Formats: sequence, C-alpha cells, structure tokens
Amino acid sequence: MTELKETALAAEHEALGASFTDFGGWRMPLKYTSELQEHKAVRSAAGLFDLSHMGEVRVIGPDAATFLNTALVGNLAKIEPGKAKYSLIVNASGGILDDLITYRIGEQEYLVIPNAGNREIVAAELTERAARFEVEVWDESEGISLIAVQGPTSAAIISSLVRADEIELVETLSYYAHTTVTIGGQEILLARTGYTGEDGFELYLPNEKAGALWRALLEGGSDFGLTPCGLACRDSLRLEAGMPLYGNELSASRKPQEAGLPVVAFSKPEDFVGRAALEQAKAQGLGRTTGQRLVGLQAQGKRAARKGHQIQLPDGTAVGEVTSGAPSPTLGQAIALGYVEVAHAEPGTQLQVDVRGKGIPFEVVTLPFYARPS
Repeated sequence: MTELKETALAAEHEALGASFTDFGGWRMPLKYTSELQEHKAVRSAAGLFDLSHMGEVRVIGPDAATFLNTALVGNLAKIEPGKAKYSLIVNASGGILDDLITYRIGEQEYLVIPNAGNREIVAAELTERAARFEVEVWDESEGISLIAVQGPTSAAIISSLVRADEIELVETLSYYAHTTVTIGGQEILLARTGYTGEDGFELYLPNEKAGALWRALLEGGSDFGLTPCGLACRDSLRLEAGMPLYGNELSASRKPQEAGLPVVAFSKPEDFVGRAALEQAKAQGLGRTTGQRLVGLQAQGKRAARKGHQIQLPDGTAVGEVTSGAPSPTLGQAIALGYVEVAHAEPGTQLQVDVRGKGIPFEVVTLPFYARPS
C-alpha cells in the first residue's frame, strides 16, 4: 500500500482535530467540525484552506510567452505581469489533460498551477513541449505551500495582517491578479483567486514558513469569523459556483467545447497542441449542435444525484450522465452537473435522474447555481 503524502501543515490539522481523507494520494483534511458548518462559514464570513497538494511549475526564459501559447490553449502572451489566466492543457486530440491557473510573474516568468493529481503529468508535458524553446521549466511543488482564505471577510483578514503600507495593495487587488505582501516578516505571493464562488485569496510561500502563516491567519481572522475548512465543503462550494472538477467534469475524453469552457484562443498565431482537433470540433458544432454539453441541474427537493447516475428524459430514455451532485446548503435543494445530449441542454428542459431506480425530476438551469451578492 502506497503511503499517502502529507503537506507541511499536517501537524496543524491534527492539532485542530481534523478528519482526513485520501485525495489524489495526499492525506488531506476532509473536515474539522461539520461540512455544513464550514460551508456556511465561507458563504457568511471566511474559510481557511490548506491547498498545498496543488502543483507549482515555474516557466522562465525569453521564449516563455510564446512557449506557453503553444503548450496551452489560452493566450498567455496577452496577460500582463501581475495578472493571471485560467486555461487548459490538452492532448493532440483536444482532450483535456488539466485545467490550471497561470500567473505572469514578469515579462519572462510564469507560474503554472496544475491540479494535485495531474501535477506530474503537466510538468512532464510542459518539459517535453519546451524542447525547442529558450525556456526553463521546473516543478517546484515539493517546496511550496498554498493556503487559501475565502469568503466575504477575506480582504479584511488579509489587510489586518499585512504591513500598513501594503493594505491598499490588498484592497485594490483585482480578481485574477497577484502581488507580493509581507505577513509576519515573510514575503508571500498573494493572488485574488479561488474555487468557492466567493471573494478570496490564495497565498504561496515556502513550506518551512507555512505553519507560522496558518497560525497567524487563524489568530488574525478570529475577529472576522475565519473557520478552518476541509475538502468536503470545498467541493460543495465549487459545485454551487458551477466550477468544474478534473476527474469529474473534465478529463482526457472531453474537449473544452463539451465542457462549455470558452478559453480556446483560436485567434492567436501559435500552432498550439490540439489546435487542429479543436478547430475541427468547433466546425462540427461540438457542444452546440452535436454531441453532449455540460449543464447544471436543479431539483425541487433535497434528494441528491451522484456521479455516475444516469440522466433521462421524463419517459426514461437515457440522454446523459451526472458528473457531480450534492444537496446545496445555500439553496436548500439538490444540484448537479452532468453531460447531456445538446438537444436537451437548454435551460428550462425537464429531465430526471435515475437515483437507485427512481426517476427524480431535475430541471436544466443556467450556471452558476449560486453567485455572490455584488
């Protein structure tokens, strides 16, 4: 049996009485109290997450922008230093290998953040694709910790801990942008990004400094309702926000058009990996007039559909499959994501999900299920 990896914050989670789960080969906190309590804390105040299982791959060199434009489907050359972009890495057939965020640190430097389970695959693909470019690619995941603060009071929490001359940096930082701040004497890469549907920040720093930052955040956030949160509520939060999860909604057998992700930059000049296949899929109307499309499904009741459950027409004809499903703590109703044939993918379409032999009525709805108040 393979021993599970642990983050640099494992002792902090133990001290807080977390229950743990195996997530992509990592021993990660599932919850500290209850999933519902932690979910509501993020929606009403703020939650503290250890995301140190995520990957960090550095790309540096004169060809960094051009290289990433051939390696990823998005236009990374267009983003300015201090900004970030959500993108995908696909294979030659256009199948999604991972969805990731890329930060532009400087003119010739980027930081690519793959999902935990795909980190080695992404690092290997980027290394292989970099062969003809003047760039260096290295996986620095083992030495970096990632902590997230998510929720309406997250900006107040971070502002209370940075130096006085950095408060304005925090308060004016735009969504999908990053900067450098100091907390407890430690320089930290601070990004206004997240995976919960709330305002929030992600903080990157060396492993050896992670414990001190975690404790500082807990202490400093105590007046702002900050609650340590596990992966269970992170999943229900991202589902309410309609955000896809790799291994559920996204996989190498799915193309961006099916997932409804308009992130493929066909206008850029580079011949990126998978371009021909994705251009063909676009021409064929994949996800629009042919094939399947990812949709949101909402029930009137609380009985949840789960991954793998069959999506049907009211007469029982199969038209798709659920990829994620759960009761929504915020809405008080069952919600789900799933792929259905495009003919039945329009909002308002009445479908049902086969839950243990019983057809539970669901309606196709516009995503996201939940959007934070503006």
